[in-house]
Amino acid sequence: MSETQTGATQRGEQILAVFDTAFGELLAADPAAFRVKFRKMAGSAFAFYRGTACLFYSDLERERHGGPFLDERTGRVWIHGDLHAENFGTYMDANGRLVFNVNDFDEAYVGPFTWDLKRFAASVALIGYAKALADEQISELVQVFATSYRERIRALATGAKNDEVPPFTLDTADGPLLDALHAARSRTRFSLLDSMTVIRDFERRFADGGGSIDLDAATRYKVLAAFDGYLETLPESSLTRPDSYRVKDVVGRRGIGIGSAGLPSYNILLEGNSDALENDVVIYLKQAQTPAVSRHITDAAVREYFQHEGHRTVISQRALQAHADPWLGWTELDGAGQLVAEVSPYAVDLDWSDIDEMDEIAAVVADLGRATATMHAAADDESGHSLVPFSTERAIDAAIAADEEGFAPLLVDFAHSYGAQARADHQIFVDLFRNGKIPGL
Repeated sequence: MSETQTGATQRGEQILAVFDTAFGELLAADPAAFRVKFRKMAGSAFAFYRGTACLFYSDLERERHGGPFLDERTGRVWIHGDLHAENFGTYMDANGRLVFNVNDFDEAYVGPFTWDLKRFAASVALIGYAKALADEQISELVQVFATSYRERIRALATGAKNDEVPPFTLDTADGPLLDALHAARSRTRFSLLDSMTVIRDFERRFADGGGSIDLDAATRYKVLAAFDGYLETLPESSLTRPDSYRVKDVVGRRGIGIGSAGLPSYNILLEGNSDALENDVVIYLKQAQTPAVSRHITDAAVREYFQHEGHRTVISQRALQAHADPWLGWTELDGAGQLVAEVSPYAVDLDWSDIDEMDEIAAVVADLGRATATMHAAADDESGHSLVPFSTERAIDAAIAADEEGFAPLLVDFAHSYGAQARADHQIFVDLFRNGKIPGL
């Protein structure tokens, strides 16, 4: 066996060991869902990277006790946990405003801020490679991200007011970000309801099929009890009309996406803000997952802060996302923490398929750097949570200022090295999968 083959075999064993830790119980409970997940991951190196935050943080384990730009503060800030180039999109905030920003907070936790930046930088390398960009062009894109992140952090740390660093909205965004906001604005709650429900005897109910699962009486009772617990976690501002929370129907669903394979979930149909059927609301109740990064953070204060993973997901999202979904809350079901949020018609992900020209890619990457900095700065001593009791932006600003020249090169070097690692890992994974080497499948 050649040295290359030996290295691939050893890496394959490492990948399988990480998968067993991260996915073992869920895979054993629902192998079919993971076959779907793994087929999607086999499709491209980027899809593989999206589905393997667990492997990424296992590889970063050596930085747990330090690393460039990390100290006792910058090593324990609120982070997104799965910050890649496709985890950005639109949402309707609590003020009724369409915003483009970071989304999908299932992996959010407290850890080193550089881990978010490195995960994003490697994703840029993978996208750039898939679009046949030269290494020099990929380096330039990561440099653009680092520079825009650095400039926004400096502006926020030096006291820039919110109106000086506005969010990306219909009034301030341009390019593909504005396209996503326009697409979100063209959507309606009625079209979402029409795709999921029917009206029978002058009342709305979930439609049969389409992935819906009828519930037996015992399961329905448990879900409704969990729903009652969820209502207690909502901020008072959300409880303006009690009838809004009248349950009309409940169905089961099973997550089969790259990030939610094997996680049981439920959709609940609610009355909404008026008696009109067009204002009905669909929320989902989903078992929250253990974030990959948490396995590599040993800070007891962080672990003990959260009641369960549902609580952790919601508290993290409320910290990282200004004016979060007013339906966002948590509960418990069968002893497991649950995330509850609206199935929103206004969620549109950033579409990279037609972003091909270097200038356009660079402009988008710059905007995402600014969005990342704003997210990091939102979650600190002013966010209402005691876990990070200091100004995140000032701590990060000071850490970068100590080595301005080394900040961007750190991300550029990591992007190339880990991008190459992810491409090699993807091929190893495909060979393991197609040859039946993944236990349980």
